[in-house]
Amino acid sequence: MSSLSPGKVGPSKKTLLLCHLGALLVVTMWGGSFVATKVLINHALGPIEIYIYRFILAYILLLIICHDRLWARNWRDELLFAVCGLCGSSIYFIAENTAVEYTRVSDVSMITSLSPLLTTLLIGALYRTERPGKWVYLGSIIALCGVGCIVFKDGLPESDESSGSAVYAFIGNMLALSASVSWAVYSLVLRKLNALYTAQFITRKTFFYGLITALPFWLISNEPATTLENLIRPEVLLNIAFLGILCSMLSYILWAYVMGKLGAITTNNYLYIQPIVTMIIAAVLPSLHDPITLLSCVGCVMIIGGLWLGDYMTMRDARRD
Repeated sequence: MSSLSPGKVGPSKKTLLLCHLGALLVVTMWGGSFVATKVLINHALGPIEIYIYRFILAYILLLIICHDRLWARNWRDELLFAVCGLCGSSIYFIAENTAVEYTRVSDVSMITSLSPLLTTLLIGALYRTERPGKWVYLGSIIALCGVGCIVFKDGLPESDESSGSAVYAFIGNMLALSASVSWAVYSLVLRKLNALYTAQFITRKTFFYGLITALPFWLISNEPATTLENLIRPEVLLNIAFLGILCSMLSYILWAYVMGKLGAITTNNYLYIQPIVTMIIAAVLPSLHDPITLLSCVGCVMIIGGLWLGDYMTMRDARRD
């Protein structure tokens, strides 16, 4: 939970409720983004290519609605925006998209949702005055155990169904973990910029530097571009539009705003809901071969329960103080 300076009035209860609903909406769309990415990969689009199309669309739309200011106040802030673009955009999504290519979407969604716990630990290590309370840690651990129930719902996997090799599954898991670490770093940098710039400006700058830093990855990978005939297929265009407009432009603006109100820890804890959404959508689509099991349902209850426990008990203790 973010602390308030003396004499500063915090957000109203209605604002906080809307922020919680906004965070829930964002992670719901992000949970579906894993499936949309998998669909595009199945249509012969490369992981970096998907990222480029997605964020070019999002950046153009953002530039139309937010173009009054192009640069940050100083070069230090501009450097922080570059870090946001690298950690919260290019590295995160290229690693995530590539992980989806190697292993199951539900596994990638689970591992990337570890970023709330990593964010909590980083904030506790770097800011002594903002160390999370015991209830936040306990709620995060419970939610993390719930995430584990989802990923291990079929037992310990010996191989990945799509690739037929446990090595590919391991590579995918490590890529997903690197994405999780990258997002935790992004969250720490974002909390500094939230006090100085609007959510639209932060999001636009993040996308700009994300695209710039993604170009070297594309050149090194020698990933071929898809054909125009394949790109204009309705299912391809719809999924790119979903990723670019809803999961990128709208979600990032809303996420930056919500984090400014709720704080990095509380906001990032909502990422634990991400694998629930991915699990449900993946189960509905038979082509992904990812059914819902009893253990995965137990995991859902633990995730939601852990989120509620950490937030409710923290607010209760704050009221007592």
